[in-house]
Amino acid sequence: MSADNSRDRLVPYSSKLAFGVGQFAEGLKNTAFALFVLFYYNQVLELSGSLAGLALAIALIFDAVTDPLAGSLSDNWKSRLGRRHPFMYASALPLALAFTGLFWPPSGVQALGQWGLFAWLTLFAILTRGAMTLYHVPHLALGAEMTENYNERNRIVAYRQFFSSLGVAAVWLAGFGFFFTDARGGNMAVENYAPFAVTLGVLMVATIWFSAWGTQKEVPFLSEPAPKPKRNPIAQLYLDLFAGFANPSFTWLFSGVFVVFVMAGVNSALDLYMLQYFWELQDGEKLGLGMASVLGLALGVFVVVPLLPIIGKLNGVLVGTAVWAICQVIPVVMRLFDWLPANGSTELFITLFAFKFVQGLILQLAFVAFGSMMADVADEHEYRTGVRQEGIFFGAVAFSAKATSGVGTLLAGVGLDIISWPRGTQIQTAADVPASTLVDLGLFYGPVVAGFSIVSLWCYTHYNLSRERHAEIVAKLNERRQTAGADETAAPAATGPATTAGG
Repeated sequence: MSADNSRDRLVPYSSKLAFGVGQFAEGLKNTAFALFVLFYYNQVLELSGSLAGLALAIALIFDAVTDPLAGSLSDNWKSRLGRRHPFMYASALPLALAFTGLFWPPSGVQALGQWGLFAWLTLFAILTRGAMTLYHVPHLALGAEMTENYNERNRIVAYRQFFSSLGVAAVWLAGFGFFFTDARGGNMAVENYAPFAVTLGVLMVATIWFSAWGTQKEVPFLSEPAPKPKRNPIAQLYLDLFAGFANPSFTWLFSGVFVVFVMAGVNSALDLYMLQYFWELQDGEKLGLGMASVLGLALGVFVVVPLLPIIGKLNGVLVGTAVWAICQVIPVVMRLFDWLPANGSTELFITLFAFKFVQGLILQLAFVAFGSMMADVADEHEYRTGVRQEGIFFGAVAFSAKATSGVGTLLAGVGLDIISWPRGTQIQTAADVPASTLVDLGLFYGPVVAGFSIVSLWCYTHYNLSRERHAEIVAKLNERRQTAGADETAAPAATGPATTAGG
């Protein structure tokens, strides 16, 4: 820590790089979870869509406690490795093992029927989520507390989002570029899923440990947990959550992102259904379309960092969310009205590629701005309460992100059952699905789900922590720390003369 106790600093490139690499693991897990779990259990293993969705929703309920609990524990943890790093180191192997188990149910479980598969999915979804929580929440909190510089936070989040995009790309490449190609039986071949999961698990371990090791040198610049009475962790969690949600800035941000993540979860869970049956794309085209969004997200990082200081963080979130919704709706509506080139044509693929690229490019505005705004909220909270609680804030945000494959997948699974979607590996092409069912799928995926973005945008408009207000808060925090540091320095000096005089 600098002598003036200021945390308004530029973070070394090596630390930003290591921190960003850590998001690669979360990108792997989230993308594979959202893209393949429902399809694997519902279409390949023939588990009911409602039961598959229910299993993931149960795991999300587990997250409702463990995500903020991990944040609260890391906020108050004391060790020579710091507050966050012990959790980051400890999480990697359990995450890889649980994730592998998710895609590798034994044949005996399948013989137990629907409820056996449901139990296996529920158990390993909980284990995977719990292990990711142990890593991801402290990792997010670490990024928020490395600096209080308003624009440097944009850059730190941009590193994180760039490597998240690479994690997304790795899943698409590993899936449709290797494990699920036609030569290997495609995504209907059950034997392809286990080696796919093992490969991703190894990558998760490597990148998590690299991130923890590469950011270890930042510990001296981070906050120490404030002295608190020793309490039961659950009681402390309740108090921390109560204090967090008493902050209006956080409450509105959390509400907005929860709604948008649930919408994204429905769409992610149905992506494979849309690509394979609604748009009738070949494996190479599926990969290309997945990479279009990733390419937009990756390039968006380089657009966002110089743009956000000009337009402001709140505008970045609003524009990014609105464009995401628009790009979900327009292609589906155009297809339903037969305003697009025919399925199977090169022109259709190019059109869809353009929409996905623009969607990713502009969505990155919302991702980077939101992460930076959450770090600003932590400063506001310290100013209001005197306590740093990045962990509890980002624990709640991590929970909302997991709603992507929890509530979102539940809604997607129930939706598939409502529209009577046919299950089984024999359902190979759009010709195997009733035309009215395909229309229902498109309506659910596009206009119905994306329409809820209006609620998210309304929540975001209530956020009022401006750049000017944040600058005032940081200045007052630095004054407070300098005063506290001066008092600590003066105390021994005052004690010395008194002792001498007494002698």
